Amino acid sequence: MEENKTQDGNLKKIMYALVAVAVVLAAALAYIWFERTSLVNDLNLEKEDLTAQMIALQNDYASLSSDYDSINSQLDSSREEVSQLIDRIRKTDATNRAKIRQYEKELGTLRSIMRNYIVQIDSLNTLNKQLTADAAAARKEAAESRRQSEELSKTVESLSGQVAVGAMVKGRGIRLDAYNASNKVTDRSSRVVRLMTTLSLVENDLAPKGPMRVYIRVKGPDGILLTNDVQRTFDFNGEPMVCSASREVDYQGDEVEMSIYLNDISEYVRGIYTVDVYTEQSLLGSAELMLR
Repeated sequence: MEENKTQDGNLKKIMYALVAVAVVLAAALAYIWFERTSLVNDLNLEKEDLTAQMIALQNDYASLSSDYDSINSQLDSSREEVSQLIDRIRKTDATNRAKIRQYEKELGTLRSIMRNYIVQIDSLNTLNKQLTADAAAARKEAAESRRQSEELSKTVESLSGQVAVGAMVKGRGIRLDAYNASNKVTDRSSRVVRLMTTLSLVENDLAPKGPMRVYIRVKGPDGILLTNDVQRTFDFNGEPMVCSASREVDYQGDEVEMSIYLNDISEYVRGIYTVDVYTEQSLLGSAELMLR
């Protein structure tokens, strides 16, 4: 009888112990489940925040624009990278912390690249404003130079006598154009390989017939005369002058269309280029060209 009581007591103790262990295990499992759920929620929030930051960066890239093709091409490439990164973030499980950290680094890199774009665009815009101001000043100076040249031409014509004035060959339709290596007109200074001046010698039955040489003097934005290794001088109203290039034509009193090339100039820069066209007797006229 006592032995049965002892066995019942031991069974109760074992039962109580098992119940206690079960309670502890249940509590531990509940704690682990709660912690994991909390961690997953935090990781999901972190992923959502990262996605929101990337979308904000995408909007920032969309608002950037430039007047320069090279920068626009780079911007398009970066916009594509941002779009692809957003897609990868959305497809990645929030618990994949290694990938999330990798995307955070890529986000930082793309932000840094965008800041560099902003600096470049601001610098180029500032430079463009300065070039615009310089171009306006250069045009004003060129206009004043043309006015002075025209006044000088009028004075020379007056002193040369009425008959000589009537016999002078005149020019019209003067143009200055830039060409690239493919022989196409361009306005980009970095692509220019030569300049071409075109004009027409006006019909004049009173003018002397025969060979006539036409000279051009091309000046860069800094006002310095452009010359190559083949330098030529000519007399203009008794004064020697250096020309950039020249060409001889057979003038028989009829209108003659002609072109004069200026080759082998080492470098062209942005700004306004001017050309003055001469014969040995007169200034035929001027033209200008804006390179960017």
